[in-house]
Amino acid sequence: MCAHYESVDAPERLQLGFDVAPPAERGKAHVWPGYLSTFIRHPKEQDGGDDGGPAREAVLGSFGMIPHWAKDPTVARHTYNARTETVAEKPTFRDAWRLGRRCIIPAEAFYEPDWRSGKAVATRIARADGKPMGIAGIWTGWKSPTGDIMRSFSMLTINADAHSLMRQFHKPSDEKRMVVILPSDRYQAWLDAPQAACSEFLLPYPADAMTAAPSTRP
Repeated sequence: MCAHYESVDAPERLQLGFDVAPPAERGKAHVWPGYLSTFIRHPKEQDGGDDGGPAREAVLGSFGMIPHWAKDPTVARHTYNARTETVAEKPTFRDAWRLGRRCIIPAEAFYEPDWRSGKAVATRIARADGKPMGIAGIWTGWKSPTGDIMRSFSMLTINADAHSLMRQFHKPSDEKRMVVILPSDRYQAWLDAPQAACSEFLLPYPADAMTAAPSTRP
């Protein structure tokens, strides 16, 4: 399960990789649950039926879903990953899924613990071609007690027991999971897809198109 990733911080990388301008406010470069970072969605105007303007926009939100019924945003510490097998049923995620609030989370890399040595070794996982990755997610909005609206998002995950790279991570007794990394040419299709077609996007990214190396962060 992914709890730490690097956002796409450089505006030119965001524009070139995802065809969006960065949000007015910048989030964290290294993102943990509850941190603010960038995600990409349909523009609000498009959701209202206005087809003019850009096909997608980058906005700032909390990493970790904050459902409308949450009392405060600290729930995000536990809701940063949504299992594709249960996303339509879990109270935290089902409304966002039902409403088609899909998003793309731009990331330079994500981190997982490699336990093969008997202790956790933080490992940086990225695309082999050096391009940023677009991780499939869902998003929602939460109204605080003061009336402010806070956006939040979660990454979608799939089983990785048979994935030659991602099955190396987490403790031996844990189920192997991985985030859904979208092909670059399918970003808009993911946002536009009818609900019945979503499953065709929830696939493992090819292991030979990914790299993994021990983290050099202190």
